[in-house]
Amino acid sequence: MPDLILTEEEQMLQTTVRDFVDREIAPRAKEADEKGEFQWESWRGLADLGLTGLGIDTKYGGSGPAGYRQVSIAAEEVARGDASTSVSWLAHLALGTACVDRFGTDEQKERLLTPLASGEAVGAFALTEPSGGSDAAALQTTATEKDGTFFLNGSKMFITNASVASTIVVFATEDRSKGYKGISAFLVQKDSPGLTINPMHGKLGMRSSTTDEIVFQDTPVNSNNLLGERGRGFNHAMEILTQSRIIIAAQSVGIGQSALEAAVRFAQLRETFGNPISQHQGIQFMLADMAVGVHSSRVATMNAASLMDADQPFIQEASIAKLMASEMCIEVANKAIQIHGGAGYFQEAGVERIFRDARVTTIYEGTSEVQRLLIARQLMAQYPV
Repeated sequence: MPDLILTEEEQMLQTTVRDFVDREIAPRAKEADEKGEFQWESWRGLADLGLTGLGIDTKYGGSGPAGYRQVSIAAEEVARGDASTSVSWLAHLALGTACVDRFGTDEQKERLLTPLASGEAVGAFALTEPSGGSDAAALQTTATEKDGTFFLNGSKMFITNASVASTIVVFATEDRSKGYKGISAFLVQKDSPGLTINPMHGKLGMRSSTTDEIVFQDTPVNSNNLLGERGRGFNHAMEILTQSRIIIAAQSVGIGQSALEAAVRFAQLRETFGNPISQHQGIQFMLADMAVGVHSSRVATMNAASLMDADQPFIQEASIAKLMASEMCIEVANKAIQIHGGAGYFQEAGVERIFRDARVTTIYEGTSEVQRLLIARQLMAQYPV
């Protein structure tokens, strides 16, 4: 991240995370992708750095206050080393753990946030269902209360970390007739009766992060595990997802940066017609366009993070950053493959993995189409006629 002015504290965080990533995460990325298994060793390293509880109060095992600029800086660096590892970590930190931190009671935080923030436990966020993800208000999973206990029935799909998580934040509807106002959030433990987790295989990318189906069959949830206000689950989910779009943008910037670095290095080493291909104007133009995309997406991301940290409106800026950065990283990774030529099409070069990992960024946590809708709605509200 050489093109932004960072505070001394932000620079220290960036250097610390970058050194760790270059030493511990990036060297394992290829093998992790091939094995397709959750990277516990990398997870423990992230926990030792305090990243599993970044921004969480120290009394709950976290590393202390941190703004979204700091989280974005760390997210870019981790994703630069291995996007799959960043997915596992960010689904834990920015989704599951963030929900408990934001909406949990003191008792829930003491009981569940402490192991999550310390990295002793992994968190997950279960909203998407087989019927769809973008229409989050139309949930089919139900929660029925009886004698102070809620019973969950239904299923969730494409849930990151579910098979390795201890605590899963689950969104279910208590009353479909109320629409989104009938949705509540629940803290569900993985060993709960009636809960089945089915790993999902065959992903294009992000292969070392676990993606799972969750099935609930009269799964009991005690009332002390109701998260936040009853009937406000949809609002809680949207608040967390709006913020996490900034983090996905930062992740996308990291993916784009890794592709750019690989392309620049290869272009200076690969020779054709007696010269490095980096001396050819066509390649130089491609590299320049890639750098422009990474830089502008980074600026948009940090702008959204700065607005959020300053308690200023940031919804439109978050969508702009997420849309811009996610589409950028796919394009940059694609160009990196082109610059590598035939070598880029094979695993050994590494850029094909970056491309596969990049592809999901325009899909999860709000598709590009949803981001365009949100941006357009904000524009209509800003310029009424």
